[in-house]
Amino acid sequence: MRRLIRCVRDRRGIAFPLVIAVTLALLLLLCVLMEFFRLNLIASGVKEALQDAVVTVVNDNYANVYHGVREGYSGGYYTEGYKFEEAVDTGDVYYHLDETLGTRSENGTRVKYAEGVLEYRITGLDVEIRNAPLAPSDPQNAQRFEADAEIWLEVPVRFAGKTLPAMKMRLKVQAGYIEVF
Repeated sequence: MRRLIRCVRDRRGIAFPLVIAVTLALLLLLCVLMEFFRLNLIASGVKEALQDAVVTVVNDNYANVYHGVREGYSGGYYTEGYKFEEAVDTGDVYYHLDETLGTRSENGTRVKYAEGVLEYRITGLDVEIRNAPLAPSDPQNAQRFEADAEIWLEVPVRFAGKTLPAMKMRLKVQAGYIEVF
């Protein structure tokens, strides 16, 4: 009994469990920060790839936007008899995303796998093109040729070997044709 009382009163080595606890807490915090940066990196990479794809769509419409009416910088139109018809192409944004990000189609969504584990999922692509007006009355303040794209990004959150509810976010980008001359 006296030995036990002496061991309890002895203060040597008392900081050892505290050092282990602080080290484990810092490792846990580091794991949380690394997962946050992983999610942030994926989201910014997908958003940049979407921006590149939308810029490509706008550039693909260049010939229509510039079509023959150079001084007016009208939108994408072509002549059909005695009237003008709108001619814009939404392009294949998913194709550009697949090429840039390495995603593939699976059950109507685009997915990316890393080492056999789902890294992220892209769904709900919506591309809206706003055509510039034909011969605007106020060219300085007229609507320019613009394309908006919106997707939903879903990234599984992993922590301590477990999969938590996925991070879901809407990514929206815009690109427009700006006349140079």
